[in-house]
Amino acid sequence: MKAVKKAAFVLLGLLCWTGLYAQETFGIIYGPYLQQISENEATVMWITDRDAVSWVELAPDDNTHFYAQERPRYYQSIGGRRHIGAVHAVRLKGLQKGTTYRYRIYSTEVIRFEDFNVDYGKTVASEVYRREADVFTTFDNEKQSIRFTVVNDVHEKNDLLADMLGNVHERNPDFIIFNGDMCSNMQTREQVFEGFMKQSIARFASNIPFFYARGNHETRGRLAFDYLKYFPSPTGEPYYTFRCGPAFFVVLDGAEDKPDSDMEYYGLGNYDSYREEEARWLEKIVESEEFKQSPYRIVILHVPPSGDGWHGLMEVKRLFLPILNRANINLMLSGHLHRHIYYPAGQADCNFPLLINSNVHALDIDVDMQRIHLIIRDREQKIFKTLQFPRK
Repeated sequence: MKAVKKAAFVLLGLLCWTGLYAQETFGIIYGPYLQQISENEATVMWITDRDAVSWVELAPDDNTHFYAQERPRYYQSIGGRRHIGAVHAVRLKGLQKGTTYRYRIYSTEVIRFEDFNVDYGKTVASEVYRREADVFTTFDNEKQSIRFTVVNDVHEKNDLLADMLGNVHERNPDFIIFNGDMCSNMQTREQVFEGFMKQSIARFASNIPFFYARGNHETRGRLAFDYLKYFPSPTGEPYYTFRCGPAFFVVLDGAEDKPDSDMEYYGLGNYDSYREEEARWLEKIVESEEFKQSPYRIVILHVPPSGDGWHGLMEVKRLFLPILNRANINLMLSGHLHRHIYYPAGQADCNFPLLINSNVHALDIDVDMQRIHLIIRDREQKIFKTLQFPRK
């Protein structure tokens, strides 16, 4: 009996020690990364290994130390209540356009949450003591020129992504565009973040935002249901718009490439009606004054509206192309086919230039008030081709 009691005591002590150790190791596992920056708002995202309440502290980019004074806190809240979870998306509002800000992220572990009581654990934060705080710059729609980089069809190849991005900070882009199929499917969070997001965060995404155009492979896997949880949009759908400098961007979603009844979708496909709803949304966008008055209109769409190919391509062509062909589009950027194809305006049934980027090239694009200048680079940073599109 004494031996049993002793063993029970040892087991209880071990469990208590394990619990204390687990609490001590609470931390941020991925992030921060920037999403949906505009003139006056920005979203800061990060992931913790357990549930937490989180916030961002914001400071101007001046010569003061981050802790020269107390900085304002921004919480993620839903319906006026601070959010508890492991995926944190803090929306910063009321910002000044064209302004650089420093920021620090915080998370406090929620150990126990009952009806009328919350027990908190350890608080963790990004480092600002021994290194500079992370920064971002809001957009300015009156800016006369912008620069951005596009990659697509990486399929979780970290070495390929690293090669194509190169020294991204040296080019000083306003943002990056992921034009679909950055992963082969979205089965788990670890797959997505270890596959390309961790690399992106390490290289640029804490300071330079990226905009994501969903590819057909991002519709696959259990985590695909949570796509917008990790990559939010202003519409609450994977299709949306944004403006930066002289360019208005329409980010479209071609969804899957096979019929809804295909066995690969396990009876869950509903993409045909989804694309029809998206087309009705697109009709309203191209009639908006913001779209019409913009000096440039650029469309981002993973699945190109060209050729007599698979079902998804044909539906994109049937639904989106008639709308876009009368909308004075300056350029469409696509991927999906894993090879470089360029159609000048008037070819491939498109009234606008269509560039289908390969899976081993990056696009560096400059837009000013005279033209769009596009450089295609290979993974060794050698120039493959250059294109120019004068302003219409």
